[in-house]
Amino acid sequence: MSTEVLHPRTDSAKAHLSDLVAFDTVSRNPNRPLIDHMAAQLEDLGAAVTILPDETGDKANLVARFGPEDQPGIVLSGHTDVVPVDGEDWSQDSPFQMVERDGKLYGRGTCDMKGFAACVMAMAPRLAEVDLQRPVYLCFSYDEEVGCLGAPAIADYLRALPVTPEFAIVGEPSMMRLVTGQKGKIAMRATVRGSGGHSSFAPRHTNAVEYASKLVSMIEARAAKFENEGPFDHEFSVGHATMLTTMIDGGVATNITPDTCTLAFELRSIAEVDAAHEMQSLITEAQETLVTEMKAACPNAGIEFEQIFAYPAMGDASNSMSFQRYKHLLPDLGEKVSYGSEGGVFEVVGGIPSVIVGPGSIKQAHLPDEFVEISQLSECLEFLDHLIDAISRQSQQLAAQ
Repeated sequence: MSTEVLHPRTDSAKAHLSDLVAFDTVSRNPNRPLIDHMAAQLEDLGAAVTILPDETGDKANLVARFGPEDQPGIVLSGHTDVVPVDGEDWSQDSPFQMVERDGKLYGRGTCDMKGFAACVMAMAPRLAEVDLQRPVYLCFSYDEEVGCLGAPAIADYLRALPVTPEFAIVGEPSMMRLVTGQKGKIAMRATVRGSGGHSSFAPRHTNAVEYASKLVSMIEARAAKFENEGPFDHEFSVGHATMLTTMIDGGVATNITPDTCTLAFELRSIAEVDAAHEMQSLITEAQETLVTEMKAACPNAGIEFEQIFAYPAMGDASNSMSFQRYKHLLPDLGEKVSYGSEGGVFEVVGGIPSVIVGPGSIKQAHLPDEFVEISQLSECLEFLDHLIDAISRQSQQLAAQ
């Protein structure tokens, strides 16, 4: 039997997590019932609650403030959506029913990232009890898993406040290690249109699949340039930007020259890369070379580029004044991460220096039998406890600022 001492609010966090997992907030579904559930509890505790709905009203962000509004504060951020469970083989009856086994809590979103939200909710009564010197903003978004679609509205809201928060902690699973960098991503779709017909007359046609392959080669060449020339940040496991084609679809039969081909590709960038410039440079090169050649043979041919989604990289906040203010509270430094998060949105859109600290391992995210260890929730609660101490009036260090 384990003799590990857990944080006193661990049972509360487990109860909150069970409630949150029970909401099926796969990104294709509304998250509003979960947001209303959290908002009601936070309002009962005295938080100033703001709901930021999308244009349909079926999805929404939640911003709840504890503490004074006339001081710079801290953001605790998490997303409420989860990835689908379609086709996955789970060992429990429902992925949306939390199950406890051997010190682990199983269910969709337990790790990514309702575990962090549950810890925040478990600590909310303490936020309501203490006399905070600085405000704490609890921010929960929609549609992070499909491109960080909800977070920009939160960042805009926070930036427009009379006093913008000075620091954001994003609770993505990091095994409670401090993450000071996250790659950004631009996801694109290219539709190549040529001219088709019976393949026996191929020289008279403009083959969309072949021109798509030339575009793939351009993408590959840029990926090689990033790999060989940088810029580099070796605190990432892959210490440079990456670019690759991820999906391709074209052609209808073996004896027809394809007139259409569609491909998806992405750029994952470190903060030192101007991602928008790099993407536009690729598009310009394709238009000036491939499209010019295609139109010479077929005036109606061309390539249409469409951005699917984009979110910015999160730079290293460790040199900021706000980071230095809270540095003594932050856990040990871990590796910078290539997965996406809303940290870059808070930094770039909101102007708020950001880091990632959260319970659970990213290796468990998106898998069947996703889990978070109970000990990780306890460690997160301990971290939040120290943070609340530091921004309450009992903290001499912050009260003297």
